[in-house]
Amino acid sequence: MTESQGIHIGKVIRHAVVFNTQRWPEVRFRMDDLLDAVNDLFDLLQNRRISYALVGGIALLRYVQGRNTEDIDLILSVRSLKRLPEIDIAHRDIYFARGNYQSLQIDVLLTSNPLFSHVKKRHVVRQDFFERSIPSATVRGLILLKLYALPSLYRQGDFVRVGLYENDVATLMFYHAPNMSEILAELTPFVSPQDMSAIQDIISDLKQRIARLRRDRV
Repeated sequence: MTESQGIHIGKVIRHAVVFNTQRWPEVRFRMDDLLDAVNDLFDLLQNRRISYALVGGIALLRYVQGRNTEDIDLILSVRSLKRLPEIDIAHRDIYFARGNYQSLQIDVLLTSNPLFSHVKKRHVVRQDFFERSIPSATVRGLILLKLYALPSLYRQGDFVRVGLYENDVATLMFYHAPNMSEILAELTPFVSPQDMSAIQDIISDLKQRIARLRRDRV
């Protein structure tokens, strides 16, 4: 079994819930229900022939170790989401939706957003997980999504997610050495000039941090 096949999505999510003490008062379901929910969800997507892409923390685990996540993030079209009434939508806007499938939280990035559609079309490959083979975002696709989100998170003052997303990008840069100039050029049509300037500053800072880390390891 390869390292990627050893990634058990259901257990990753179950462990994240178990070790999040803030979730304990609201946890009313058996932990094994999460394992069943994951299998049932991907069965549903397969049986209905839904076109989707796995992104977020679970997809990131294919490329880096130790990422903790309690939900499943998918890129879907609005039409596909409507074909999944089993997902109980709690919130939705033009580009995002959040809901629950059984005991599992689902975050949906809708292809009505041009970048999300672009990533789904251009930067997805099938990856083998414990449960099954799943169409998942590539390193480049994940970086594009994280960078796209960061300026908005800064404006919201969401310090926790800013730190998490920046660390995700830095880790992917450190271990996979993607061509960041090409990635920034690819991202440019999808963001405002102001956001691109902020993203360039973030990348410059991350490169400096990575360079310091590599010097310290020598």
